[in-house]
Amino acid sequence: MLKFVDVERDMPEKRSAEDRRDDHHEIYRQFADEKAKEQAARCSQCGVPYCQSHCPLHNNIPDWLRMTAEGRLREAYDLSQATNTFPEICGRICPQDRLCEGNCVIEQSGHGTVTIGAVEKYITDTAWEEGWVQPVTPAQERAESVGIIGAGPGGLAAADMLRRQGIQVTVYDRYDRAGGLLTYGIPGFKLEKDVVMRRNDQLEKSGVSFELNCEIGRDVSFAELRDRHDAVLIATGVYKSRDLGGPGAGLPGIVRAIDYLTASNRVTFGDSVPEYDSGELNASGKKVVVIGGGDTAMDCVRTAVRQGATSVQCLYRRDRANMPGSVRETANAEEEGVEFVWLSAPKGFTGDDSVIGVKVAKMRLGAPDASGRRAPEEVPGADWTAEADLVIKALGFEPEPLPSLWDAPGLEVTRWGTVKADFQTKRTALDGVYAAGDIVRGASLVVWAIRDGREAAQSIIDDLDRRASVPVAAE
Repeated sequence: MLKFVDVERDMPEKRSAEDRRDDHHEIYRQFADEKAKEQAARCSQCGVPYCQSHCPLHNNIPDWLRMTAEGRLREAYDLSQATNTFPEICGRICPQDRLCEGNCVIEQSGHGTVTIGAVEKYITDTAWEEGWVQPVTPAQERAESVGIIGAGPGGLAAADMLRRQGIQVTVYDRYDRAGGLLTYGIPGFKLEKDVVMRRNDQLEKSGVSFELNCEIGRDVSFAELRDRHDAVLIATGVYKSRDLGGPGAGLPGIVRAIDYLTASNRVTFGDSVPEYDSGELNASGKKVVVIGGGDTAMDCVRTAVRQGATSVQCLYRRDRANMPGSVRETANAEEEGVEFVWLSAPKGFTGDDSVIGVKVAKMRLGAPDASGRRAPEEVPGADWTAEADLVIKALGFEPEPLPSLWDAPGLEVTRWGTVKADFQTKRTALDGVYAAGDIVRGASLVVWAIRDGREAAQSIIDDLDRRASVPVAAE
């Protein structure tokens, strides 16, 4: 270990921008065995590992780096799996530059961070190849059942934990495939879909039941779910897109990011997507403008490039330094030909039968707002128009009004519409009902959803155990 002084940081080979613009395959190649050992050996084995403390799952990163450097890959995988339900997914899509790698001690000393995400991906891909990832086989089956609403990362992480304890689990989801945004929101060039599908298959073989194409409040009532199961976990995520106003906001050609990305991902599955075939959700041959600065905006601009857009611009109201999206993803998008227009905000849209342009206000950063970030303010008289045949709104997501949709007035929500749940136990105001993930904390990272799902599962297990230990009163 401690080779960071002599061995420089090295990432897996990245496919050239020209090569990767034409497909939806992942852009980073796999580490070779010796290269993974070499890079893992750069870890300084800190007494206080900031990489671990800044990981939402508190993964034992230094330990599995050392095991990798020593060639003990089976042990490294077992250790990573102990704290992370989906390490092969986090190794691909976690913003390591903001979390573990961004807090690596040797990075602070000028030697370049350990490539933690790439090593994690190597460990878990090797585990799948070697057959070390096996379906869960609980030591004993239990009679209690739990219904989970939402087959995204939070719900699936909870399902895995519950099945390990022998609890019967049914996952309900409105889509025809499990995975949530892992399946339909994140493009294949960041997360190839067979990676998600094999994990879904493994969960099904572990005894998790899936009821897909099932929308709560339409196909089954929330009250009925509570009657069916001993506990219910709400892990729906947040899918309601934030909207834009202004003149022309309702013109055809202005679409939501979630619709656009879902259509693209369905096409990669081989599904028939009429909105894609008609051009409504297809960037081919179009001038594309994406509005937003988060990871969803990065997914949209890079998808548009692959669909054959003639130009792709990303408008963001703050500057590069204040952009919420991953620095790494922004750099990848620029390599692929995306133009970022900083300090720009839409004021309206032009066009008659369809959008042909975005009216853009030039912005500047003023005094800090309540969050501590410098607030953008308009520069008078500096408006301009960006040509556009397709405008994609990537402004973030908000929760749907679940109490009214599900006829559950007792389900308490915050003023932002997120479900109120205890921070530690994930219990809601309704008996036997728990909530976790984005529907509680707001739109966030996959790794946080996994943590929340695991914690909710443990809380459910504890409560079921407590209930089972209470003696039944004699009549």
